[in-house]
This record gives sequence, structure tokens and C-alpha cells, in this order.
Amino acid sequence: MSYEAWIIATGILVGVSCALIGTFLVLRNMAMLADAISHTVLLGIVGAFLVTGALNGIPMFIGAAASGLLTAFFVQFLHSKGVQSDAAIGVVFTSLFAVGVILLSVYGKHVHLDIEHSLMGEIAFVPWNTAQLFGFDIGPKAFWMILSVLIINVLLIVCCYKEFKIAAFDPEMAIAIGIPVLVIHYVQMGMLSLTTVASFDSVGAVLVVAMLIVPPAAAYLLTNRLSSMLFISAGIGGLSAVLGYGAATWLNVSISGAMAAMTGVFFLLAFLFSPAQGLISKRLAARKLKRAV
Repeated sequence: MSYEAWIIATGILVGVSCALIGTFLVLRNMAMLADAISHTVLLGIVGAFLVTGALNGIPMFIGAAASGLLTAFFVQFLHSKGVQSDAAIGVVFTSLFAVGVILLSVYGKHVHLDIEHSLMGEIAFVPWNTAQLFGFDIGPKAFWMILSVLIINVLLIVCCYKEFKIAAFDPEMAIAIGIPVLVIHYVQMGMLSLTTVASFDSVGAVLVVAMLIVPPAAAYLLTNRLSSMLFISAGIGGLSAVLGYGAATWLNVSISGAMAAMTGVFFLLAFLFSPAQGLISKRLAARKLKRAV
């Protein structure tokens, strides 16, 4: 594929992967936990580098997953001890992220794993870092990494769809019928951690939050069915990547920033024109009712 095609394809995979797991976070009112984990995985990545001295995908995946699960555990622990959930997220998020930044500043000065790269990312560089298979160039490493995570996420959602659905909408009922809600919670946190670290090289830890939260939030305004919400959310994430790249090329601005901003455009359209919950749709329905009365 061409240089532009690899960028667009990688952006689509990031949008779809983030939107799928983000859907369950939005339904469980845990959207800000996505922000927390997307930052605290930095600690896991730095820890993996300090232990192995390698920057390849496997140690990063393991470190990020461990850091994400640690974040979820501490938030759950503090919440169970009476700390409000938003306060618990804030305490754990800032503490673990600060530790990661300190370790990175001290031990990561002479490697390309710098704070700006980890937080912001640059999708324009993705096509240059390619992978080799049997001596053949198979394309960017970031593309295959994100594709692998997407496949894992899809398989987990398909296999555990009923459990994910019940745990998201009615945790008490899930516990009553024997569904391990806590296990489901940590599985989803692991999915979130892997998705986040896989997106570092393309959109960065800060901008990936937009892909995790905004498309599911927009889809939530458009449908009441989980299956439809997953498809709509993934569609918005992928389409935001395509249109964001076009906007970035036209305006000569950051590609990742344009992709994230495009998710906001879709949310605004859903907020205004959603048939059931849109602001303008509600006003038109109220005006019609008033005229009828």
C-alpha cells in the first residue's frame, strides 16, 4: 500500500479498536478510567524497558497490561473503602503517571521513548517503521500490532458478549446468576491497556482518549441496542480517522489531532440531530406537540 494508505488504515484500526472497548466503559460510567489507564500504562512501558532493555511489542504489551490492571485494582480498592470513584481515579491516575514520568525522565533520556512521543504520538511516522517476515517487508509494525489487538478484542467480545452485556447493564443481576463481574471488569481493563499501548505509536496516549470515549458517547445517543452501539461506535471511529486525515492534509495540521477533532464533530452531530435524544430533534418534537395542542 502507499504511504497515505498505511496511515489511513492504521488510523481506522485505532478508531475501531478503541471504540469497541470504549463502548463498555461508557455504558458502565467508567469513561474517565480510560483516561487514567491511557496515561498510567506509561509506567508499565517504562518498567518493561527497565527490566528487559527492549522496546519491542511483547514487553510493552505485558508491562502495559500489568500497569492497566494495577490501575483498575487500586481504583476498585479505594472505591470499596469508601472513596468516591472519581476521586479514586484522580488519586491513582496522577500518582502512577507521575511515577512513570519520573522514571522516564531519569532512565529514558538516551532512548527514543521520550515523554512527548509517549503522550502525543505521530501517525505520520508509522509507515517508516516496518516489519519483516521471511525477508519480505509486510508493512508498519504499528499496523500489525493494532490489528492483533483488534482481533483479540473482537474475539473476546464475541465469546463473552452475553456476560459483557449483563455486567454492563445490570451488575446485580449478573452476580445473582453467577457471572464473575469482577473477572469481567479486569478482562475489560486488560483489553483497554493493550489497546492503549498498541495505539501509542499512532495517536499517542492523550489523543487515544478521544477515540475511546467520543465515538461510543455519540453512538449512545443514536441507539438503545448494544449490538448497534458497537457497530455505530466502530463506524464513527473508523470514519473519523479517514475524514481526519483528509482534514489534516487540507489544513496542514496534526493528523492525530484532526482525527481526534473529527470524533468531536460526529458527537456534535449526534447531540444535535439524534432522532430520540438530539437537542434539535427534541425541540422540533416539542414545537410540533405544542402546535397540536
